Order: sequence, then C-alpha cells, then structure tokens
Amino acid sequence: MKAVRLVQVGEPLEQANVALPEIGPADILVRVAACGICHSDAHYRAGLSPIDSLPVTLGHEVAGRVESVGEEVTHVLPGDRVYVHYLVSCGCCGFCSDGNEQFCAKAQMIGKHRDGGYAEYIKVPGRNVFALPDEISFEQGAVMMCSSATALHALNKARLKRGDSVGIFGFGGLGFSALQLSRALGCQEIYVVDVNPAKLASVAALGGVAIDATAGDPVQQIREASGGKGVDVSLELVGSAVTMGQAVRCLGILGRAAIVGLTTESLALLPYPELINKEAEIVGVSDHLAAELPRLMQLARTGSLRFPPGTLRSVDLHATQINAALTAVDDSIDHIRTVIVPGM
Repeated sequence: MKAVRLVQVGEPLEQANVALPEIGPADILVRVAACGICHSDAHYRAGLSPIDSLPVTLGHEVAGRVESVGEEVTHVLPGDRVYVHYLVSCGCCGFCSDGNEQFCAKAQMIGKHRDGGYAEYIKVPGRNVFALPDEISFEQGAVMMCSSATALHALNKARLKRGDSVGIFGFGGLGFSALQLSRALGCQEIYVVDVNPAKLASVAALGGVAIDATAGDPVQQIREASGGKGVDVSLELVGSAVTMGQAVRCLGILGRAAIVGLTTESLALLPYPELINKEAEIVGVSDHLAAELPRLMQLARTGSLRFPPGTLRSVDLHATQINAALTAVDDSIDHIRTVIVPGM
C-alpha cells in the first residue's frame, strides 16, 4: 500500500510502498478516507518532538471505512464509516480501567509511536474505532480527533458549567474549536486573545469577543470587558509562560485555568493575589479521552461545532503535497486545516 513516512528527522517525508498491515483477532483495518495534517506532525518532522524509532508513518487524525475486522470485534462491520481515537493503550491497567488512558504506561500514539494515517490503510485495536455519524464528513471527523477533542477535554478538566465566562488564549485550531464548544455548552461571555488580526476578525462571527494582545495587557482588557470580575475558566493554548501567566491572572474568584500548551519555560506567579486570595486553580491538560469522543461527535452532528466552507482544504497522499502543507503550518494566519484524502 502507499504511505508517506518520516525516514530522517529534519528531512522531507518520503513516498513509500509498505506491506498491508495484518490484523489480529481484536484489531480493525481501516481504509483511510481522510487524515488531518496537525502542527504536531510538523514538530515530529523538525525533531522538536522526538520520535524513538524511524521510519514511521505520521498522521493521528484519522477517519475512514472499516476494511476488515478481527473475529473478536463486534461493534462495527466492514464498510462502516468510522473515526479513530489516536491513543492506543493496554486497556486493562488501572488508568485504562478508570478512563484515563493517556497515563497508561504502555500507551502509544498513532503517527508517532506506531504507524499512523498518512497511508491508504491503518491497523488499530477495535476499542480505538467509533462509528462516524453520516452527517459528519470524513474530513471533519478526522480533524476533530486532535484539536477539537483536546479542546473539549480542557473544558471538561476545567469543570466548565453553563453560564461560566471563558478566556481563550490562542486562536489556532484548538481555539477555533474551544470557542464553538464553549458556546454550545452554554457560555455567553467568551473572550478570545490573539495577536493575529486575520484570526481575530473571525471571532465575533463565532460568538466571542476578540481581545487584541498587541493593543495592551489582555488581562486588563478582559477585566474591563467583564466589569472587573475576570473569567470563571481560562484556556491556555499557545504554549508560552507569558500567556500561561495571563490565563491565571485573568481569573475571577474560584476560577480555573486549564493549561494545554507546551513550553520549557518556567511559570512565575504571585501566590497570594493570583491564586490563594481567589481560591483559583491551575489545571494541567494532557491529550483527551476516548470516552469524550461520542459527545464531541454529537455536538458536531447537531451543528454546534462546524468547519464552514473554506476552513478545510485537501491534498492527495503524495509526499510533495504533504511536505508543502507541513511547511505551511508554521506560517498559517488563518483557520484553514489541511486534510489528506487518498486518491482525491
């Protein structure tokens, strides 16, 4: 089968022909209909996020049709439309049993620790495959498997409830979904912080209030816009100690800051005024959970989470096109996501 693989860190991905995966009794072979190109994939290619074993087929945002199933699989049939949860875990340890599979000691991410969806087919355990509603395209179902799912997990970890006010720091793929999900879950006051005018221009149409960080301290802007209260929940999606500090300082009393972005910088805070005196909380957010995906799909099925025309573009399963898309990821100034559609 055709695949596009990372063979050497720092070099372009390469076109390859590899053997069709052989499935075991609990596995499913999925014919890939769409695979999103994620910012993480650009990091893998550049070596910013190390990969232990090469070559590997990248791609962790996958949707497609079931090609074949092992004899132990009963919840889907060949031909079914499906999406794939990107974290393959053991399924039986304490963390897996509690629904916290991201902490499984044997967990592997598809497209990093094992072959992913930049290919015509992908093999995954049956428990990683879910039915994709007919109302959702393969392209949308694929890209939701990372940024949208992680945004929902962050809101869940922050214990978001109807009527809460929200501050979103960073309006990339995660922020685009986080704004829509916050609205769908009953939040009316949603402040979106970014430095990019092109991205900020689309905030109001999605029901948020744009906060231009280049125009002044975003914490002060949020406090002024909220009548001095601050927000109940903030999401840090940038990966910067500066914006992490802002996400904490914009909180109101009993506020919760969910930290999603990654950085090697130290975070400095004033414990009494910024945490203790407000009984504020800082919550770490890692990946997302399989148990959250059906709710995410329901929100998309009913139109609460949308990817309007022009927000998704397609490329073929070809190394030249995929490498160009990965190179463009870092320069993106809009919400256009690129999706691989094999044989388009």
